Amino acid sequence: MTIHHPVKRPFAGLLGALLAALAIAACTSPPAKPAAESPAKPPAATDPRGLAVKDAGAPAAAPAAPAAPPPPPPIMAFDEAVQFAANNLFSKADLPVNRGIGDKYQLVIDPLVDGNSGVQSTATQTMESRISAMVKASFPKFELKPFTSENLVRGPLLFIGTFTPVDKEGKNAGPREWYRVCLALVDLRSGQIISKGFARASPQGIDHTPTAFFLDSPAWAPDPATQGYVKTCQGTKAGDPINPAYLDKVFAAAQINEGMLAYSAGRYDEALDIYRGVLRGGSGDQLRVHNGIYMSSWKLGRRDEAMKAFGKLVDFGLGQNRLGIKFLFRPGSTQFWSDKELSGPYDLWLKQIAATAAQRSSCVEVSGHTSRTGSEPINDRLSLMRAQYISQRLASDAPQLRTRLSSVGKGWRENIIGIGSDDSRDILDRRVEFKVSPCGTSAS
Repeated sequence: MTIHHPVKRPFAGLLGALLAALAIAACTSPPAKPAAESPAKPPAATDPRGLAVKDAGAPAAAPAAPAAPPPPPPIMAFDEAVQFAANNLFSKADLPVNRGIGDKYQLVIDPLVDGNSGVQSTATQTMESRISAMVKASFPKFELKPFTSENLVRGPLLFIGTFTPVDKEGKNAGPREWYRVCLALVDLRSGQIISKGFARASPQGIDHTPTAFFLDSPAWAPDPATQGYVKTCQGTKAGDPINPAYLDKVFAAAQINEGMLAYSAGRYDEALDIYRGVLRGGSGDQLRVHNGIYMSSWKLGRRDEAMKAFGKLVDFGLGQNRLGIKFLFRPGSTQFWSDKELSGPYDLWLKQIAATAAQRSSCVEVSGHTSRTGSEPINDRLSLMRAQYISQRLASDAPQLRTRLSSVGKGWRENIIGIGSDDSRDILDRRVEFKVSPCGTSAS
């Protein structure tokens, strides 16, 4: 039985060692060993085209045996894991020559995120704080600068990172047993990753509560810009290029971050102005921008502007073929949470989802989701009932959708966070999701 704990905030609040080692290889790579010294060889003969000519009399060299993946580091306490990963990253960084200002390299941190959801949390903010302190105390060649577009223009080194709850095999599937710390140092001028850091952290004492902006965000969808950030950090090695989806929008990301900071501080007018500017700039068709305009407008009592922004948010999510809305239900029920501070906008959300979906010729699969607590069969049934309820509401608001809607219960099988806390930390797992597909085919 899924039990919900309301968020009192205005809004709508890597079977065994081999697999573990493979997961590590996907996140970081060992430092290259220097080649052994050998006598100088004469230049290779070339054909008239300038291509090297193979010596026919020389025996063929035996293929080199593939290097074994490095053993995984032990699972450590949070602070120890962060320090381990950051020390690895900074100590082996192949820094660009003649790029420092004076005797220092400018370093900017793009806030760390959860690798599954793209959400910032208390834990990712704590990581950033710990790493900033380490840089100041132990790595004087770097000078920290704020993550702003003005500082990005100077072409600094950029620090990014993900902190991701995973199961024992390092996957986003079963019960979460440890956290993957993945760090990357990138050079904006060369467009390359210049160093990586990795560690495994124990789940004990981790506060995975989303920050104010993400806690209040009503919707979640795959966002190419955020996915580009995560892909740059995960599954890469030093020397790889920065993912273009991230690189292309890094300046917009700095502005978006300023907007999130303003929102979290209660400066809603300032936040709204920043988000509007990003949207006008051509890089603003992003989940965080649409969420930000909706939330800031709602906080300011501008209901019409808020709902227009929510419509764009719905259209963005359906365009990504995956839109999750954070409806809060009463425990074990298909009825919404009774606190109007949380559920007050739900009727307006449903009308906007219905209207936006009705404008498309596609069919819509509505799926219910629960967090990882209680009985699996009960959660499957409850999530189905909730999906059916939402489908009924959509059909009521837009009758033309009635024959184009289907309902399915996913239970906890598609958890995004997956820590099973059943509170504000895994609120995204208790979502209702909308997927579009041509009628007559499955959206899943």
